[in-house]
Amino acid sequence: MIQPEQLMRALADGTRLRIVNLLLSQGELCVCELTGALQMAQPKVSRHLAILREAGVVQDRREGLWIHYRIHPELPLWAGRLLEALHDGCRERDPYRPDLQRLPSVTLENRKSCSS
Repeated sequence: MIQPEQLMRALADGTRLRIVNLLLSQGELCVCELTGALQMAQPKVSRHLAILREAGVVQDRREGLWIHYRIHPELPLWAGRLLEALHDGCRERDPYRPDLQRLPSVTLENRKSCSS
């Protein structure tokens, strides 16, 4: 079970907070969608996803060549509430709002060619 210190360390990085915000908005995203929305290189995004996964914040699933990520469904209630509160506070601010605005076009452009 995730501990408060673990969750706070995982969220202390701006990129990881942006990833969590996107996942909370969309439910599940593949790596290519995240790289497009964040406008970052795939290795950098994957490294941050690995940290979030190791901390127990996100869960992944493989579908062919795609790896999809979502907020871990077994997070304790307090952790889920904290993530939702962060999402509420972030989604209308920069850089979180532009990430969300880029996502629909990224999804349409990259879904077919995603091979992370």
